[in-house]
Amino acid sequence: MTDALRLKIENLPDSPGCYLMKSNGKIIYVGKAKNLKNRVRQYFHESRNHTPKVRAMVEKVDDFDIVLVDGELEALILECNLIKLHKPWYNILLKDDKHYPYIRVNMREPFPTVDLTRQTAKDGAKYFGPFMSATVVREMLDVVRTVFPIRTCTRVIGDGKLYRPCVHYEIGQCHAPCAGKIDEAGYHEIMKRVLEFLGGNDQPVRAELGEKMREAALSLNYERAAVYRDRLAAVDSVMQKQKAIVAGGGDQDVLATVKCGDDALVQIMMVRGGKMIGSETHALERAADEPPEEVLTSFMLQYYSEESVPPRDILVSHAVEDADALMDLLSERRGARVTVSQPQRGEKHQLVEMALKNANDAALKREKQITNSRMRTIGALEELKDALGLDAFPRRIEGYDISNTQGAQSVGSMVVMINGRPANRDYRYFRIKTVEGANDFASINEVISRRLRHGLAEREERLSQGLDPVSGKFSDLPELILIDGGRGQLEAALAARDELGLTIPMFGLAKRLEEIVLPGEEESILLDKHSPALHLIQRLRDEAHRFAISHHRSLRGAAALKSRLDEIPGVGPVRKKAILKRFETMEALEAASVEQICETPGISNQTAQSIYDFLRGVKGEKAEGQESGDA
Repeated sequence: MTDALRLKIENLPDSPGCYLMKSNGKIIYVGKAKNLKNRVRQYFHESRNHTPKVRAMVEKVDDFDIVLVDGELEALILECNLIKLHKPWYNILLKDDKHYPYIRVNMREPFPTVDLTRQTAKDGAKYFGPFMSATVVREMLDVVRTVFPIRTCTRVIGDGKLYRPCVHYEIGQCHAPCAGKIDEAGYHEIMKRVLEFLGGNDQPVRAELGEKMREAALSLNYERAAVYRDRLAAVDSVMQKQKAIVAGGGDQDVLATVKCGDDALVQIMMVRGGKMIGSETHALERAADEPPEEVLTSFMLQYYSEESVPPRDILVSHAVEDADALMDLLSERRGARVTVSQPQRGEKHQLVEMALKNANDAALKREKQITNSRMRTIGALEELKDALGLDAFPRRIEGYDISNTQGAQSVGSMVVMINGRPANRDYRYFRIKTVEGANDFASINEVISRRLRHGLAEREERLSQGLDPVSGKFSDLPELILIDGGRGQLEAALAARDELGLTIPMFGLAKRLEEIVLPGEEESILLDKHSPALHLIQRLRDEAHRFAISHHRSLRGAAALKSRLDEIPGVGPVRKKAILKRFETMEALEAASVEQICETPGISNQTAQSIYDFLRGVKGEKAEGQESGDA
């Protein structure tokens, strides 16, 4: 601990506030405290009682800042805002990489629509959800649009402009506000019923539809009665998929948390109108060592906002600290009172137990996924290391392939795996420069030689500048090389490596039996067809093949375009280069209009017309020749 840090700790105030732990000027942790002096000193004076995560954090801290506030609620709000802003490494962070679907209704519009969206925003609209899938949302929207005569179009209504009513008006599924058939006040009355329905209260809709169906039947208007019958069936269909779990109804979120590896999982079950409408699992990274009550508090602070409004009641699996301050903050976001409680018995306790059951199931599935992912990557690499007799674990593997068409436009590809996962940004391709014709052996020798020479030169340069060679384009040398092919290709690659005095292990993968070919070994290795190591090198080989072919095709298309451009009068090297850059293929140029060709830099209207006419003339001559031949 430095003298400056010690001095800061000794002069901490007895006041509530937030503290920001720093390492090399970067904020790595944000916390709140009722008493900053007592709380911050604990980090540095009671290290034996800390969790491993906290000890690791404290070892990195070389400075901290504090922000004083008036009370616990202000500290809670400030902590939440600072965590969202800085996303410190050692804080509990809600990992939300999914964009769950919502239903959006903007009642500020004169004639609102009901839409599916995956993003919430501070735009004054009401958002219902999140839902588990877009299918659930679309079913709900179908029911809404079937039951309520609201518009589904995107027409801009206003300024006195009227439109002709569409077919939805003719079949009674829209009141046609675009044609002035309903005013704004009447339309908003319908939308209020829509909002009530989306909030989970379907009883008024059921009662109204049932009454209208009976009235239509009594008046012998059976066609109209059938319409109401179908609408009532649609409501029943979507509502029967939602399990009734609270006898007294109500809106609740049920939260439960469990550990999963280094992370913590929070299961949230959403109950609206006494029915469970969705259940989600969220991961909070590096939070396994945190107390469950702190995990739940952090989740609620980050999950609930003005857009994702908290319900009236939140049931939790563990009693949270500073519950009063937390409820005050959530109540402010909702605009009404919110309660957070840990039920001990009854239906609410059963809900929490159900959430815990779901959380444990999600944790089990996640651990299996992690295990399977490890078997596909790290486990496969360990098996490959043993199969090839390597001395060390191969962190970086590179795969190579050659692609050409009868020796023309020959291309070599280099694809990379780091720790068993594709590193797409490290992929490279090589235009073959020294080999004439279809000679895969000489081509692979050139590619390996150029790649390793680039790597050695760049590595030496970066080391002389004090830079990490791993971050360069070529200076991170492979620890294992895969050659797509048999012994001939492998020996050509080995010759390039040996010429540079390197000892990087290499092997080939022959396609016929998917056999591994090793240098100096007459017998090939045949791995079990279910082997993770075999699957890994097959993925690497196939990726090298795909990358080589895709680039070869682009070169072939550009070459065809270039050769045709040579025939067009008035198109010199400069204009040819500009056209190649803009259109890339002959098909794209032939499909372009004169105006599109003219947009190419350096191409005048007259030249564009000449190119257009020339291409059409050539195509016309071909067509005539084909017709006469057929005759």
